[in-house]
Amino acid sequence: MKRLLRSALAILLIGLAVPGDARTVRDSAGRTVEIPDRIERVFAAGPPASILVYALKPEALLGWPRALRDYEKPYIAGPWRGLPETGRLTGRGGDANLERVIALEPDLIVDFGSVRDTYIDLADRVQEQTGIPYLLVNGRFAETAASLRLLGEALGVPDRGETLAADVEAAFAQLGAALGAVPETERPRVYLARGPDGLETGLKGSINTEIIEFAGGRNVADAPGRYGLVRASPEQVIVADPDTIVTWDRTFYGRVWQDPLWQGITAVRRGRVFLSPTAPFGWIDRPPSINRMMGLRWLAGLFYPDLWPGDLRAETHAFYKLWYHVDLGGAELDRLLEWAGGRGP
Repeated sequence: MKRLLRSALAILLIGLAVPGDARTVRDSAGRTVEIPDRIERVFAAGPPASILVYALKPEALLGWPRALRDYEKPYIAGPWRGLPETGRLTGRGGDANLERVIALEPDLIVDFGSVRDTYIDLADRVQEQTGIPYLLVNGRFAETAASLRLLGEALGVPDRGETLAADVEAAFAQLGAALGAVPETERPRVYLARGPDGLETGLKGSINTEIIEFAGGRNVADAPGRYGLVRASPEQVIVADPDTIVTWDRTFYGRVWQDPLWQGITAVRRGRVFLSPTAPFGWIDRPPSINRMMGLRWLAGLFYPDLWPGDLRAETHAFYKLWYHVDLGGAELDRLLEWAGGRGP
């Protein structure tokens, strides 16, 4: 019965979603996808895609893969704080069933992240089963500007895509110029501490940690040929002995200063453990989307205060206004940046 319902709904939606005026788009995976000429309803396949669509064309976003928490809502423009929870098609905990996706009647499904074969297969399968065009957009940090332009064109907002892409390129150029004279051996040795015990991390080159490397840090979690999130042992962290630790977990940040396991680590002894803001989205990952552009500015200032002498408060206000469509007041900025400067509890 479910299979018959899915087929019937898919046939119905094919008729609704492919108007006479259509065009083709070549996505980041090299797939040629036919999409409606006007895109007004977008289903985000996962959290990274939802942020990308929100930044480019918020009025098209059908919902958040996870509904916003109360503490996140002030950092999103009012009309989109209460969007429904739609679930996700991709990534950890993918839970959106196709019947629900079809019922939302999107003009387009967008995924932003890896374009490996696994995700290509998923996109092709969902597109075939639902009749809804499905675009894969490269989520690698280096490709951010190109991805903004690609999806901006697809959504019918090329000027907005160009504005954001230009902001990305300006930040990359500024950072590249600042770091050009810094030898590799003099760059900070950084550990990303995820989770309440700080022992989950991302290996060098992984999408979860590439922002650290872009900002001029050396990721101490390095296993050539391997990528992704891993569990580190306490002994591995002690041997790596990072001089800088970044985390988004408040439990870890509160305990690291007294936990005997961490007392001998250079970063802790020097007070160089930094708590990333997480509203409305994390600055390091959680998820690894365009929110990392704010994290890049933050990390550059932490790693190289003399080379990146920006005003974090002013940069944050400007970023949230440009990218998130929200003009933050003083109280919201205070809450967001409370521990971002590394002030211990």
